[in-house]
Amino acid sequence: MTIIKDGKLELLTDKNSALVLVDYQPAMFAGVASGDKALIRTAVTCAAKAARILGVPVVLSAIGPQRNGEFIADIASIFPGQEVFARATPSFDAFEDGPTYAAFKKTGRKKVVVSGLWTSMCFAYTALHAIRDGYEVYGLMDAGGDSTTAAHKFGIKRMLQAGVIPITVESLVSEWMHDWGNPKSGELVKEVYSKYGAQIGLGMP
Repeated sequence: MTIIKDGKLELLTDKNSALVLVDYQPAMFAGVASGDKALIRTAVTCAAKAARILGVPVVLSAIGPQRNGEFIADIASIFPGQEVFARATPSFDAFEDGPTYAAFKKTGRKKVVVSGLWTSMCFAYTALHAIRDGYEVYGLMDAGGDSTTAAHKFGIKRMLQAGVIPITVESLVSEWMHDWGNPKSGELVKEVYSKYGAQIGLGMP
């Protein structure tokens, strides 16, 4: 039997990945017209909650909070006392900011799950940066949004062409949890699955 050694075939776990969330700020949400803002907000909040429950490292990065508002409390409050990196260089690419990138690299993880507002800019550019630097990058597509449907669609296409692996919240959380034998499964059903996909986990063993 031939075993294929490819990191992209290895499931995400709480030990091999980190979550990077970019620019979830009021002004950025105000410009989203590519999809349901409430659903996007719920998706990113569920991902953040799952990361907190399972101990997955999380990095939060914001652009121009004086103009765009602080990182939304739905997420920031999940990680009390954790710094939200306000990028000194107002780049769309969060990893061009030294402190943001250093915080991610400090996690020591080779797999990074990225999402942000907007898909075609902050989200895509940060993901492409990580790809260039040799990381295995997963794009949390249902937690992103953009100014138009086309911008969101082609932002995703650009990432896929570059090798970003698409993933959605329920798939991400399920990979992190791995199976219903995980001691955190009950908390994930209560705090995450039931908030986003109410049927998942209700009939778990």
